[in-house]
Amino acid sequence: MAISGDRILRSDSAGLFTFNFCLVFELEIEIMPHGHSHDHGGCSHEASDVDHALEMGIEYSLYTKIDLDNVECLNEETEGQGKSVFKPYEKRQDLSKYVESDGDEELLFNIPFTGNIKLKGIIISGANDDSHPNMVKIFKNRPRMTFDDAKAKPDQEFHLTRDARGEIEYSPKVVTFSSVHHLSLYFPSNFGEDSTRIYYIGLRGEFTEAHYHGVTICNYEARANAADHKEKAFDGVGRAIQ
Repeated sequence: MAISGDRILRSDSAGLFTFNFCLVFELEIEIMPHGHSHDHGGCSHEASDVDHALEMGIEYSLYTKIDLDNVECLNEETEGQGKSVFKPYEKRQDLSKYVESDGDEELLFNIPFTGNIKLKGIIISGANDDSHPNMVKIFKNRPRMTFDDAKAKPDQEFHLTRDARGEIEYSPKVVTFSSVHHLSLYFPSNFGEDSTRIYYIGLRGEFTEAHYHGVTICNYEARANAADHKEKAFDGVGRAIQ
């Protein structure tokens, strides 16, 4: 910023001298802040991107609440492959871990949780080719589903778009998926390949710990057995009956 000024000497009635300055602000004062704000804007965008990534990583952390030891993936090419697609959001583009179907296009995931979830979002990322699934059918609280079971009407289904970067989120009906302890994801088809490949399945929502209450079992005697009771019996007037 360039500033220039003229100093003016004045005398008041008491004979005292004061100095006044006349300041002139040049055009630079408008130009420099403008350029400076652009620099801050760039930093702000970068910070915003980092914050967004961190926020998404936190929101898409339901994979940590999956009972991974009991996850089933039917028709996976290699046993155990299906579990590898449930991973941190920031690793969703890691192409070294994936699941591929065996023999045809179908894949069916049975996903138990360690508590109850409220499902609010799902991301499905595959290869950027025709092996990417083109549909998912979602079922809640139906453990150990088979392909025959998956022919039933789902609780919700989505037509999928190719998403190699894991950026497209599908929004399930929260009312429908508000208390879920088991989720089944059925992928019936893809965009035209013989097999289906998936790199990442992300789940967003809320988690509630499961509370298991013990059951007290009481045995009630339906009919008294006189032989089991040593007490004396009494008649209607309270006298002992021998």
